[in-house]
Amino acid sequence: MKVSKLKSGQNVIIRLSELTDAEALVAFIHQVSGETDNLSFGPQEWTVAPEEQKENIKRFQEAPNQLCLIAEVDGRIVGNLTFRGGIRSRTQHVGEFGISVLKEFWGSGVGRLLLESLLEWAKQSKVIRKINLKVRSDNDSAIYLYKKLGFKEMGTLTREFLIEDTFYDCLCMGIEID
Repeated sequence: MKVSKLKSGQNVIIRLSELTDAEALVAFIHQVSGETDNLSFGPQEWTVAPEEQKENIKRFQEAPNQLCLIAEVDGRIVGNLTFRGGIRSRTQHVGEFGISVLKEFWGSGVGRLLLESLLEWAKQSKVIRKINLKVRSDNDSAIYLYKKLGFKEMGTLTREFLIEDTFYDCLCMGIEID
């Protein structure tokens, strides 16, 4: 658990998810999916029930190359980061993360703190050697943050997202952990 100050002066807690977070995490994901088109799913497309989410959290807790982080302000989930490493020996050292932050906390530092916690965990894990991500190529603020933290562009996937009859490209980025 790590307590930090946001740009607003509010305290934010970055911590590992717990089984008791399942219901609040489901509610958070439903809310955030309706606030942005930058996720790989839209409103109401994420259909995991709280009991299923408990099982997901349990799997994150048990795997040495998986992580589920919560950002909490005043007892409320305002951000989430999940990282999944490969399941086979040849790919267990590499994985991909997803991150989401409530719109009212965009630009506050929550995303940066979640990412810094991921990078710190990866370095200490002795398992993770590379972290990948995919981001919509027009999500300039996220791309700026990723580059600031050391992620490099690896390529572009064209027409990766289709939102309301419009295609969007996806930028692949990564960082080596050594």
